[in-house]
Amino acid sequence: MSAARTWMLQVCTGLIISAAAAGCSSTGTVSRPVSPSLVANEEALALPPPGGPAVIGVVERQRANGVEQTVSLATKTRVSGQNFLRIEFFGPVVSRGPTAAFKMVNEGAIMREAASAIPGVRLSRRNTFLQNTYGPFAYAAGRSAHGDTCIYAWQQIRAKTTSSGIGRNFGMIQVRWRLCDAHASELQLLSAVYHYTITGTFDGTVWDPFGEPGGADPRLGATGNPIYPTAWVPAGAPRMGYAGGVDLTPTASVVPPRDEFAIFMPELESREQLKAVAERLLAQLREPLTVNGKTVLTGASIGGVVTSLGTADRTSLLSTVDEAMYEAKARGRNCFVEKEIGG
Repeated sequence: MSAARTWMLQVCTGLIISAAAAGCSSTGTVSRPVSPSLVANEEALALPPPGGPAVIGVVERQRANGVEQTVSLATKTRVSGQNFLRIEFFGPVVSRGPTAAFKMVNEGAIMREAASAIPGVRLSRRNTFLQNTYGPFAYAAGRSAHGDTCIYAWQQIRAKTTSSGIGRNFGMIQVRWRLCDAHASELQLLSAVYHYTITGTFDGTVWDPFGEPGGADPRLGATGNPIYPTAWVPAGAPRMGYAGGVDLTPTASVVPPRDEFAIFMPELESREQLKAVAERLLAQLREPLTVNGKTVLTGASIGGVVTSLGTADRTSLLSTVDEAMYEAKARGRNCFVEKEIGG
């Protein structure tokens, strides 16, 4: 068997015309069919975080039971397609348009959405539980053959009340993000999903998808519960500052260097040997170094892929091992993740 491994130190718009039936009326009034329309950026129902990515345009589609907007965002990538933030409000009857079907979040359908939005990029579902101001969300990520980073994120916002009956909150909001960038890291792209703002609302509390506002954290003001400044944010927390198409990688000397390497090892005979090599590298890289009298700490995230001779080409190997490495990083770094091609 041959094996390869890689490691890292530290670190639209389709026009849909809904043809309204040409009905007769007593007044003979001429009406327009309900179709997508451009609206001003200020009328967006959701906006990316302050600082970007920039809003390029907003296309709105009226539904009989709500409204959908696609907010096109600044895009600098070699991956086909446009970055976007799509938001859909399900609620009361508001338009003559077609009714939007209610859809539960289905992972298979979501991944098909992602593949259509980000063609040619192998996306991997991230399994870490994530939550922003509006509740839990999930995402998939991957890198293109040119090294561009892409994410596809999804979120359903609905009150945690009874699912039916008088106590039900009827409104619901569906959110989708498509972000690809030639410069930004996965965490920088993810920061946009953490810090975006929903500006639209429903009229009437019965449609409120957020439920009742939560109370203050009971730990506030209590002894033994310190609150630290942002400088104390744990390592690996999402970084702010994704502006869309701008390289915001810090260049100060205090930032640990990062690099990626791929090594093909056809001489290995078993998966156990691959794991042993990765573990030895991890152990060595955990050892502190002394440089000009100062102690320097290093670390690594290692991804490995095993395949039989002739079952995969170089591009497939690099794509799969890259996926494994980023999965190792998502698990907290300084660990090894192995994948296999060809069985």
